[in-house]
Amino acid sequence: MEFIVLSNNVKVPLVGFGTYKVNDPVEGKRAILDAIKAGYRLFDTAQQYGNEKLVGEALSECGVPREELFITTKLHFKVFDNPIPRLEKSFKDLRTDYLDLVIIHWPFGNYYNAWRVLEDYYKKGKIRAIGVSNFEPGRLIDLIKNVEIKPMINQIEINAYCQRKEDIEWYKKFDVPLQAYSPLGHGSHPEMQQEEAVINAAKAHNKTPAQVLIRYITQQGISVIPKSSNEKRIKENFDTLDFSLSEEEMNAISKLDKKTPSVGRSEDPILVERLYAKND
Repeated sequence: MEFIVLSNNVKVPLVGFGTYKVNDPVEGKRAILDAIKAGYRLFDTAQQYGNEKLVGEALSECGVPREELFITTKLHFKVFDNPIPRLEKSFKDLRTDYLDLVIIHWPFGNYYNAWRVLEDYYKKGKIRAIGVSNFEPGRLIDLIKNVEIKPMINQIEINAYCQRKEDIEWYKKFDVPLQAYSPLGHGSHPEMQQEEAVINAAKAHNKTPAQVLIRYITQQGISVIPKSSNEKRIKENFDTLDFSLSEEEMNAISKLDKKTPSVGRSEDPILVERLYAKND
């Protein structure tokens, strides 16, 4: 496994397992245990996903020592005014007395209050690293300028159709590493894997198009958390660090950028309205 190193020297696996929509009590647990067998050690969940208890149960039964696992969860923006009770529930549901990374999930509501709570937990050693998700560069810079401990990671959508090239330069300037969700597209974009540049690279390295798309991101030093419930694809997504794309291949895939996230940017009022309207 390769890692990215955060500002406090915490190592984050370069390839992790996303658990968005992994909710079935039988198939969900099976997928997580399949990921353990494949070699994954980073598992990403969130309060909003409604599966922390499932993830905690699977990881507690997987046979891998806790210190070898990297567990991430995210604070739901609807609890930012009083996050402590819900955060304590996350510890309980995930069956752990410490978390490796806790993230502010979306820059909405009273996230400054939530951040101060995370700073306190971090100082007490209950959380090894604290970060944010879906923070546009302006929001991120504003937060950095007004808090004691700056975010150690920003989790955003990055894939071949949404490469965030301009944003990445800002994140580099302020030394905030990135982690990419939806590296194969939100809900999986089959057309992304059918692009000529991707297919040509896959043939050249005897890899699948999905493996090429994941490697395109990790080769830039960005951690990824692909999600799948299919055992074969779970293994394939993990088996992506034993080859390197050429400069020509990287440039060809770079040209696929459509600059539009499928999830939506956090400053989009339609997205904000939709997220607040959800009951979860």
